[in-house]
Amino acid sequence: MKDVFSISTLGEFNKKALQVFEYQYKNNAVYQQFANLVHRSPAEVKYVEEIPFLPISLFKSHKIISSEASAEMVFTSSGTTGTQSSKHYVTDVKVYEESFRRGFTHFYSNVEDYAVLALLPSYLERKGSSLIYMVQDLIEKSNNPASGFYLHNLDALVQKLKELEEKGQKTLLIGVSFALLDLVENYTLNLKHTIVMETGGMKGRRKEMIRTELHEVLKKGLGVPAIHSEYGMTELLSQAYALKNGIFECPPWMKIFIREPEDAMSLLPEGKSGGINVADLANINSCSFIATQDLGKNLGGGKTEILGRFDHSDIRGCNLMVF
Repeated sequence: MKDVFSISTLGEFNKKALQVFEYQYKNNAVYQQFANLVHRSPAEVKYVEEIPFLPISLFKSHKIISSEASAEMVFTSSGTTGTQSSKHYVTDVKVYEESFRRGFTHFYSNVEDYAVLALLPSYLERKGSSLIYMVQDLIEKSNNPASGFYLHNLDALVQKLKELEEKGQKTLLIGVSFALLDLVENYTLNLKHTIVMETGGMKGRRKEMIRTELHEVLKKGLGVPAIHSEYGMTELLSQAYALKNGIFECPPWMKIFIREPEDAMSLLPEGKSGGINVADLANINSCSFIATQDLGKNLGGGKTEILGRFDHSDIRGCNLMVF
């Protein structure tokens, strides 16, 4: 199933998605039970739009796996105090590595062209982060001695950014939103050779902001024409990226659908806002079809605007799986 990375057209995606659905229905007991409860077995599904999307909250209460192999790694979500974390059992971490490496190259070319600086304190302070695993790999693959993680040492980060700017070195600064805001509140920069990418999330450290407001503050403070964004999650092995204006695109083996917010099975047409369903065909050994708790709008042409999150998680079919 690793041939998902050879997908280049929508037709190829649709064909492979149906094959992955049939495979996961047969090999994932939890997903099969959910699909049966909502009356969407392979015999009843003829089109990609009919594939059932598993409510993401089930990663907190069930072991979602489509393989008899043991997990090589278990990624966990950060969660909030008093809430249960999601667990993603990854039986072949090489698939994850191939997915995020190819995804990065698809949007940004070879990582060896960059110095990669990471400002991800909330992720570094816990174990099991899939984002830290990805960024650590990108740092290593960049083969640049300037690449590395920064926790709370903003002075050292700013000094490094200035050094790289003076050299004209292409640089990627990837940071969690609250940490990037800390940076611009303490320093004013004028970055000409640096891509600034936010991974979202205030992690309870700051009041949530809409993305356009956040980006305006960061653009002004860092002197960049645009802020890039990464959209990924513990339960996925692929990422969507927005290179400007918060408009996300997926690599060819990943697709975002928009649904009625409380009904994972009812998809909406272009231009409508609703809940985000993600089909990530790299997720072959867990579940490739996930109904998230995020809100978005389908802009057409494979472009999606991420609007935020909705607080409640009563997605139809989810309550049927409580046992």
